[in-house]
Amino acid sequence: MTPSISKKFASPVAAFVLVVLLRTATLAETTKVEGVIVGRSGSEIIVEYLQGAELAFLLDDSTKVSQTGGLFKARRTDKSMAALIPGLKVKVEGEYNHDRKLIARSVKFSGGDLEKAQLAEASSRQHRQETAQNKAELEQHKAELEKQAAALKAQNEQLQLHEEQLASHKAEIQAAVARFGDLDDYYILDEVTVYFGNGKVKVDPKYEAPLLELASKAKGVEGYVIEVTGYASSTGNTEVNQKLSEDRANNVTNILRQKANVPLTRILAPGAMGESRQVNNDKSAEGQAENRRVVVRVLQNKAIAGI
Repeated sequence: MTPSISKKFASPVAAFVLVVLLRTATLAETTKVEGVIVGRSGSEIIVEYLQGAELAFLLDDSTKVSQTGGLFKARRTDKSMAALIPGLKVKVEGEYNHDRKLIARSVKFSGGDLEKAQLAEASSRQHRQETAQNKAELEQHKAELEKQAAALKAQNEQLQLHEEQLASHKAEIQAAVARFGDLDDYYILDEVTVYFGNGKVKVDPKYEAPLLELASKAKGVEGYVIEVTGYASSTGNTEVNQKLSEDRANNVTNILRQKANVPLTRILAPGAMGESRQVNNDKSAEGQAENRRVVVRVLQNKAIAGI
């Protein structure tokens, strides 16, 4: 029985051994290439040995790296794997392991080729640094230009707003001039001028008595109206001065309405003349003081007066 069993299994065992031997022989086959390192990533180098043909070799503790020299390149010097940089011309011998990975057993190169590769690597590194620096400078320049453009846009918008405000104030002044400037159809029966301090809008109490007296006299005039016109000196900001003249006129009007009990229908809408119609020398302190004023007039239409 035993011999028959041996014969039965002899053929499969022999076939298995043959496959293992063939596979081992294939794995142990040495691969040799001569080319240029085109890539390095950790323990792997990529060698281009033909135009467009590349092989990846793994480096391990058994890999021998050496530099050849001398007339016949017979002298060899052991080198660190750090010397294996892109651009280096090398001769590599390797074998496939059981995971079908190509392990480099030896890597050789000449001293002249290493020097060329190092110079090329240094030049490439400098180029990358300069490119990165130029890119950073361009980005910074771009950011500065965008910032300047935003500032110019904001400035233009502010200028446009300022022009619109000036145009509005000019229109208000022109309307006031049209309303109060032509007195040909009216008689001026009484007038009181209220003066203000620089930048002030509050009416000095000393003017209340003259204003109340003016209002009292006006009530005895048939068809009377009271004109209140505010002014400002030409010093300072035009917009601010326009607002000052308006506030001054409104405050005087409030005294006429609240303390003198003048009906609203008898008071023309307060006029804000701003810096227009400066009197005397508006450059002197005295002239400026005279321009910070509100003029209150009692008017009567000539047709009503019948004169």
